[in-house]
Formats: sequence, structure tokens, C-alpha cells
Amino acid sequence: MSHPINRRSFLQTTGAAAGLAASGTMMSVLPARADGHAYTIRMQLGWLASNGIMGEVMADHLGYFEEEGLALEIIPGGPNIDGVPSVASGVNNFGSISSSPSLMLARSAGLPVKCIAAGYQRHPFTYFSLAGNPVRTPQDLIGKTVATQGTARILLRALLAHNGIAEDDVEVSVMGADMNALMTGQVDVVTGWTTNVNALSILGDQRVDLALWDGGIQLYANPYYTTDAMLAEHGDKMQAAIRAISRGWGAAHDDPEAAVEALVARYPNLDRDSEMLAAPLVLDFSFNAQTAAGGWGVMTEENWQAQIDIYDQLDQFANGAPALDDVMTLEILEATADTRPTHG
Repeated sequence: MSHPINRRSFLQTTGAAAGLAASGTMMSVLPARADGHAYTIRMQLGWLASNGIMGEVMADHLGYFEEEGLALEIIPGGPNIDGVPSVASGVNNFGSISSSPSLMLARSAGLPVKCIAAGYQRHPFTYFSLAGNPVRTPQDLIGKTVATQGTARILLRALLAHNGIAEDDVEVSVMGADMNALMTGQVDVVTGWTTNVNALSILGDQRVDLALWDGGIQLYANPYYTTDAMLAEHGDKMQAAIRAISRGWGAAHDDPEAAVEALVARYPNLDRDSEMLAAPLVLDFSFNAQTAAGGWGVMTEENWQAQIDIYDQLDQFANGAPALDDVMTLEILEATADTRPTHG
């Protein structure tokens, strides 16, 4: 999956959509239909199809979208496609992106997108080291060389700032998905998602984890979002989509093997054995004490405001910090409270 982007790269990739928003020439939101009956949810991803959509695939497989009068079309993103502009412009009507800060940055840039649910209650982004030179706390990063993705450097800046560590105390290099630099001693730390079991397998049993969340930067992962216009004109369809998706994730929780089988059947490029290893990790990020109390997808205004505040402190908002009510809404979650599964 891709990672949160900084202000400069975000503005470069979304400038055209922001310009449309400013000029009032955004595409109108039209009911999308797969046939004469079903309303199509065109779900834009911020990553290539993977285990992050296990619940959506399971929901489609079990007919939950059809029961809601919906059809599901999944549009993959990729390393250089975060998908937000296509939702903001009305090309697609629903989306999920890797990390919550992307939506805050989008709103600050003038794109009318708003989060309606949180897929992962904790962010899987993690700093990986080896037992012979471990990094178990943020303070252990001092004097280390950290290889991280270019778009994730802002996460390291936030982690250091939150823990009172000067940026000059850490040497940073840019990496892709390859973690060999850690194994060969070129760097002390590499970064990635703990759900990416294939990439992490090279680190073996000497791997030491420092989760971004445990370092105090508590972001949501895989947040679901749509536009102001969709919420105003087709809020019922957004409620129906969240009901179907939440039930799909509940079904995946109850039968992970069936969910993996459905996922691999839909995306044969995925490796079944790897996905079976990843499934418990994915479900652990999707369900916890918060979902046991508030249901799948729950999120809080307090967490969102804390995220806005720290990104504002790091001067990441081009046009000033966005208002909380412009970034997220609890209305869809409240309207679907009786349906969303309360596993924990």
C-alpha cells in the first residue's frame, strides 16, 4: 500500500482537481447504475488490490451489496495513484485510501472529500530493525539511519517531533519496498506495513517492531470517504455501502479462510498462503475494543482533531488547517449503528 503524502507531492498530484473545485466545474454527481436496478458503488482505492479490501470482496461474494440494491465496482490505485482526485471530481463516488492524513491534506487543498468510516482502527505503519541493533522506542532512533518511503518521510518527522527528537539526530534515506538494505547493514531501520507479510519475510525471526501508533502518532488506516455532494444527494447510498461493507468485514472476522478464498478468487495474482498468514493481522487492525463498543468502522472526533493539530504544527497544510467538520462526519456511522458488527 501507499503511505501518507506530504504537502508538496499531494498538491502536485491533485492540482487539477483542486482547480476544478475552485472554478466550480466539478463533475456533477449522477446516480450510477450497473443495470436497470442496482446503484453502482465505484470504490476508488489508494493502492493495488490486496488484503485491505478483504471485507468488501467478502460482502460482494455473499451478496450483501445486492441486498442493499447496490453493485460494487473496485477501481485499483497504485504507487502513484492515491485516487482522491477521481472521487473529488465525481469520476468515482466512493473511496478508501491508505492513511487518514491524505484526506486532511485534500481538504486543505480545496477538495470536497470527507471521511465517513475508519477501516483500520490502528495504523499498521511500522519501523523495523534487527535484534542485534534494535529500535524499540522512538528515542532508540537517535543516531540511526532510517530508510523510509519518500511519501512517508512526513510520518518520521511527526514521530520525531511528537517525541522531542531533533530531525538532525536521525539520518534518513529513501527506499521502495525492498528491505534488503536492513539485512546487509546499509541502514539500521526500514519501514512498511506489518500486514505485508511477503516483504517482511526476509527479516525472519530477528525482526524488531516499533509501530508508529505506539510512538504516539495515532492515525487511522484505510479510511472510507466520499464527497460533500454525495453525502447531500445520495447519503442513503453511502449508508447502504457502509452496511454492506461492515457486514463483509464481520463475515471475514467469523471465517477468515473463506474471506481469503473469495479474495484470491477475485484477484488470482495474490498468493493464498501469504494471504492466510496476513488475514489475522488485517483483522486485528480492523477489530479491537473500540469496535466492540462502537461497531466496525468507528472513529472519534478527538483522534481526528489530534491528527489535524500535529500536521498543522508541522506546517503541512497549504491553506491552513481544515476544520474538523470538513474532514470527517459521524453521520453515516450513527445511521448504521444497528448493523455494523461489534467484534473486538
